[in-house]
Amino acid sequence: MTSEHTAEPPAQSSSGQSLADAVREATERLTEAGVPSPRVDAELLADHLLGVGLGRLRAMMLGDAPAPEGYAELVAERATRIPLQHITGVAHFRYLQLAVGPGVFIPRPETESVVQLVIDRLRALERAGLVRPKVVDLGTGSGAIAGSIAHEVPEAEVFAVEFSEFAHAWAAKNLRPLGVTLLLGDLRNALPELNGTFDVVVSNPPYIPAEAIPNEPEVALHDPPEALYGGGADGMELPTAAAASAARLLVPGGYFVMEHAEVQAGWISTMLKRTGLWNDVTTHFDLNGKERATSAVLAFPHPE
Repeated sequence: MTSEHTAEPPAQSSSGQSLADAVREATERLTEAGVPSPRVDAELLADHLLGVGLGRLRAMMLGDAPAPEGYAELVAERATRIPLQHITGVAHFRYLQLAVGPGVFIPRPETESVVQLVIDRLRALERAGLVRPKVVDLGTGSGAIAGSIAHEVPEAEVFAVEFSEFAHAWAAKNLRPLGVTLLLGDLRNALPELNGTFDVVVSNPPYIPAEAIPNEPEVALHDPPEALYGGGADGMELPTAAAASAARLLVPGGYFVMEHAEVQAGWISTMLKRTGLWNDVTTHFDLNGKERATSAVLAFPHPE
């Protein structure tokens, strides 16, 4: 998916300031505001207006290219800790550029490793002779996981379920071009007519405990609460429900993988093992070395 830019280049800033000076001052302002990646954000805001790509933008900053009109206003917005993605309207995730905005959870880079686990599994199924594997993403949000799977494994039949009407609208925009079947529904009881038919179930459910208020203003003030809090004091109601739905939806031998907080890895692993429904329960680390996801394989039923 690609972003749309106007045919005419943005006008020169009325201040007459150079692009290099504007980005330098923006970086300083965003640093003072506590933005975690001030230089990158300053460049991305400039590129949002110029549409030239970061490589070309940095080359332009070596010369006397002017700052684009409206740049200072965007920087001022970001300095109030409005998420960068809400200002630009896009979030980059693996090979996709997703439309995002108020009402939908902004996909995080660490979730890309969860997608890779699914893709690795699908490739293994393909080598084993499965021509059209069937996948469902429970709680799809913007559609980042489902969309990436559909884009990178086009032979897969991909479904996605989302409870929030706001998030569903964003997901529809992102997933429609990718051929994903999107449903408005609750991950706890979704797709009962397709029980026992999926080869892979993936989920990044809300999992933050009720009392754990996120530190970052971008998350605490702008991500929708229903996409953050997992229910109950420990945040485990929805992750537990996602696991139960996975057991219902998967074929025997089907693969389930779920993202979670680092501190929840042990609890989730124990929960899956105690049900007696799962084999090969495995904890997976993200690129930062944190316990980011747990996978399991649905056991075959015991003969009577």
